[in-house]
Amino acid sequence: MSHWNESATLAFLFNLAIKGTVLFLIAFAGAFCLRRRSAAVRHLVWMGAFVAGLALPPLSLSVPALHVPRALWLPDPTSFVTSTRASASEQSVSSPAQQVNSPAMPARAGVKSTAWGEWPLYITLLWVLGATILLAQLAFAYGRLAWARRRAPAFDAPVNPPSIPLLQTPDGSMPMTFGVLRPVVFLPADAASWHPERRAIVLRHEMAHIQRGDVLTHLVARASLSLYWWNPLAWRAWREFLKDGEKAADDLVLETGVRASDYAGHLLEIARSMRAEPATAWAAVAMARRSQLEGRLLSILDSEVSRKSARRFSLLAVMAGAILFCVPFAAVRAQSQDPAIAADVDATIRAAAAQKNHEILDNAAAAFEKAQKYDTAQTLLTNGLKIRGDVSGEQSAEYAAGLVKLGDLETKRNRNDEAAAFYTKAVSLGDRAEVAPALVDLGTNSIGHKDLAAAASFLQRAIAVSNSPNTTGLAYMWLAMIEQNNPEHAAEAEEDFRKSIAALDPKSSEMATTLNLFSVFLSKQGRAAEAEPLRTQASSLQQTLVRTGISETDVMSKFVLHAGGDVTRPELLRKMEPEYSEAARSAKLEGTVVLYVTVQPDGSATPIRVLKSLGMGLDEKAIEAVQQWQFKPATKNGEPVAVVATIEVNFRLL
Repeated sequence: MSHWNESATLAFLFNLAIKGTVLFLIAFAGAFCLRRRSAAVRHLVWMGAFVAGLALPPLSLSVPALHVPRALWLPDPTSFVTSTRASASEQSVSSPAQQVNSPAMPARAGVKSTAWGEWPLYITLLWVLGATILLAQLAFAYGRLAWARRRAPAFDAPVNPPSIPLLQTPDGSMPMTFGVLRPVVFLPADAASWHPERRAIVLRHEMAHIQRGDVLTHLVARASLSLYWWNPLAWRAWREFLKDGEKAADDLVLETGVRASDYAGHLLEIARSMRAEPATAWAAVAMARRSQLEGRLLSILDSEVSRKSARRFSLLAVMAGAILFCVPFAAVRAQSQDPAIAADVDATIRAAAAQKNHEILDNAAAAFEKAQKYDTAQTLLTNGLKIRGDVSGEQSAEYAAGLVKLGDLETKRNRNDEAAAFYTKAVSLGDRAEVAPALVDLGTNSIGHKDLAAAASFLQRAIAVSNSPNTTGLAYMWLAMIEQNNPEHAAEAEEDFRKSIAALDPKSSEMATTLNLFSVFLSKQGRAAEAEPLRTQASSLQQTLVRTGISETDVMSKFVLHAGGDVTRPELLRKMEPEYSEAARSAKLEGTVVLYVTVQPDGSATPIRVLKSLGMGLDEKAIEAVQQWQFKPATKNGEPVAVVATIEVNFRLL
């Protein structure tokens, strides 16, 4: 499973499903517009749709992508609020969070298990299984008829004209045409006793199929139908394809001078007295199907019907045109605002290695990180690190920056020891601007382990080499957090808090966090009057950040429902308690993260946006937990619907 990119596969199948459906809809529209034209012309339309549908998968995989914009639907704040709490001791705890059931709503039978996380694989396997079964049936039918062609005796009754091989089948079987390059006609043994006129009409009909190339088009259409077996439009198109193909053959027979009434009578008798075997009908063109009989008889007897035939060249032109039409159609991809990610990770790695460009892998890894596909992101960053070493050397700043990126990834995965190993290796290459963030992380890690001297050393080294105001500001903040615990260093703590505030972006969540921490420090110093403006400033900044998030979600308000009225509220069935981040535990940070989510009809909570941030990794911890929650979805008129929700995640230290 780790080597299968389920998201890319499901995206490919989803695009194929949408494009295939559009192709069939275009075919239906074309057939409707040509309803006054001959059956042969409409048959070409259906043939074009099936050829295009069959060409669509390989073209979608081979032609360069042509991206088109896709609207980014963002959420809007709202209707029902739920909350959870993360509690932790002030000491570092390494055990993973335990999944628990909400006491207010115990888990019920029917709630999705963790195995449901494999649903992209199940959809893929179901699609492939259905297509394989239908293609196997087609192959079996073709093989059985090929075997019959080699072993069936020749039909020895007099015929006119005997221009193609005639083979004998058991009594009561339906006349059929089979073979693309070496066509033959199967006739039942009892056809020897037919009136010569009936035999001649039957042969003219089968010759019409051969003249039109219907065996080839039949096989192509059936193969295409096997690929889209789940789509009712494909089955409806198949029925119309068969019907118009038979009508087109009927028209060719009538064009030879056969009386319509005589032909209709013979056709009716054949359909009533004979049957086509389902096991072989997939690969051959049978003369009459009872389900199509009424429409064919009406068409035969209607003197106003257009009976214009299509030449063999028309068939080839339509097939070629359908493939050419499919090239730009297959190239179209929906483009989100995230960077485009190559479905084939190995190809991306090879391309980056050939160009000696680690940025290709860094950008792709960032996108996979955002999608929480951390293993893939690690593979990309590891290969990017190798490129950095090959190009710049393993003692270079570029190589150190690559190690820092791997450390940051491990931090996101809550693998603090692995992160520390990458950071330590990075800083061992020398104190430079590229490793300043790693020095800050090593400092916070040392705080968690109560090694304050080492922590202060790491942070001071970060300040000395940092060229990023944000990194410098965070380092000063952590120094202040160390110093505030010692009354003798209260003045240094205050000075470092002020340096942090001077360096940080005044509109960032880090600034809001630092202002809050500084206000707490001043309050403990008995300077509440000085602390209050800082607390107010922090609150105002947080509200501004929330309003910014709200304004970005306004687009979604017209697309997602709100609970209330005839829309029921979703109910929490299962939840994962969030963990404390090591940084927040070290800083003794407490507070509430407010998340905006859309509870989907399948009970999942996605997408998720932060409306109120705490920082220090607690926002990410809250999101990770809520992503694993399961709801009983809201309903409208008894049907599951998506609704917006606000979730409060409270973080408290015991």
